[in-house]
Amino acid sequence: MAGGRDVKRRIKSVENTRKITRTMELVATSKLKRATDRVRAARPYAEALEEIVRSLYAPELSERFPLLRRPEKLRRAAVVLFTANRGLAGGFNANLIREARNLLERLRSEGVETRLDLIGKKGIAYFRFRGEEIASARTDIGDNPTPEDAESVIAPLRDAFAGGEVDAVYLVSSEFRSAMSTPPIVRELFPIKPETESAGPVSYILSPSGDVLLDRLLPAYVRNAVYRALVENAAGEQGSRRTAMKNATDNAGDMLERLTRSYNRARQAQITQEIAEIVGGAAALE
Repeated sequence: MAGGRDVKRRIKSVENTRKITRTMELVATSKLKRATDRVRAARPYAEALEEIVRSLYAPELSERFPLLRRPEKLRRAAVVLFTANRGLAGGFNANLIREARNLLERLRSEGVETRLDLIGKKGIAYFRFRGEEIASARTDIGDNPTPEDAESVIAPLRDAFAGGEVDAVYLVSSEFRSAMSTPPIVRELFPIKPETESAGPVSYILSPSGDVLLDRLLPAYVRNAVYRALVENAAGEQGSRRTAMKNATDNAGDMLERLTRSYNRARQAQITQEIAEIVGGAAALE
């Protein structure tokens, strides 16, 4: 029963694979719960900070605050791409890399000089393989990013923008909507421009003055935007990995069913053949 033995070996191999994918699914599920808790905790603060900056924002403030500078022409831009350090997460990393490539191509087609800053091993490996010049590369940010991680990522770019070395900074990361939906998004971080500007002056009594508040709030606003991108990216990675591992586990189960049926048919055919041989031998003895 050579065919049956081959099927048996395949069944054993698929069973081992299913154990691995099932374990990875459980680990990703556990990490996803903590990651989504961080996302939910980060969003209200980010929205409140956005509202305050929007209320205080005015175009003429760009003369006093370098982070509000509006270049007359976009000449040099930085693209910051967030990917994961590990694979086995479905199309998560590939989608982010594709979004960054599209952004780079669009900027370069408009005559904009670009610099590339990469967070995560998958993005670094891809762009190194393509021979792209990489301005900075980070692989030390894990599944539990902190505001300090966000500050270390954005501080050099914030200084570069304030000093006029770059005219814009774009973030490419995932937006966590659910474990099944983590689309890549592009956000223009610099120059700072609240998504919805205030319709008119807001009557606030400020202490200290609005200028002092903006001087303190703008760095916090930028740091929080990067922190939110980090935590949403971490949640998106775990959600995508859990979905991918669940699909792999389910596919392994379907394959086991087919292999088991094949093995049973081969075993049944062997038994039938053995019975026929016994009956034939008995008949010959008579």
